[in-house]
Amino acid sequence: MIFDQNGNITIVTQEKATTIELVKKLQALYPKFKNNNIIVSLTTLDQISLEEIVEFLQISNTHRAAKHSFVIVTNKVDFDDMPDEIVVVPTLQEAYDIIEMEEMERDLGF
Repeated sequence: MIFDQNGNITIVTQEKATTIELVKKLQALYPKFKNNNIIVSLTTLDQISLEEIVEFLQISNTHRAAKHSFVIVTNKVDFDDMPDEIVVVPTLQEAYDIIEMEEMERDLGF
């Protein structure tokens, strides 16, 4: 797992660990980046299931409730199957765009 910092955005890149291990590490290290927007890049995985995406739901809900963005990047899922409660996009650029839009919404009070 690689952590990169880009302004107020923390990018977590999955390398070798399973999704469940990644979620556990994110929860353990959450205090370090709880005040940043988070992008979780799963682009290195060959395939990912809906169940694996749902593993991120609790940490995503916690982070979004604290008025920060949480975005998962992968192009290996059926986006129609993704739950509305979690943001999943196919590219890193779209993740940045989502964060920018959500920050504008928060600034406007939505």
